Amino acid sequence: MTLQWEQVNVDAADPVALGRWWAEALGWVVVNDSADEYEIRPDEDRLPGLLFVPVPEGKTVKNRLHLDFRPDDQEAEVARLLALGARHADVGQGDQPWVVLADPEGNEFCVLGSRRP
Repeated sequence: MTLQWEQVNVDAADPVALGRWWAEALGWVVVNDSADEYEIRPDEDRLPGLLFVPVPEGKTVKNRLHLDFRPDDQEAEVARLLALGARHADVGQGDQPWVVLADPEGNEFCVLGSRRP
């Protein structure tokens, strides 16, 4: 059996707005801009993507699955994401070398430090 990772589904109150935010944050392209399924990918034909789907309920607890990103410059990337509308998040991480942020709907993600050579 062969499996290919297609996408990660993200529940959203406003899939279009959240999908647009992530497309800008990641520099990805929109491949489906429907209000019911807003999908972005690194490139049109490259997987995996993020698929934003509407749900009636709001987020209430820490995500059980989150994304980690490793930038070239953690400080600059955190500042850029905060300027786009992310906010710092406390999920009980304490003092760590990564920064936990939340997107505009409160979904946590981590900005890791630079890889050591």
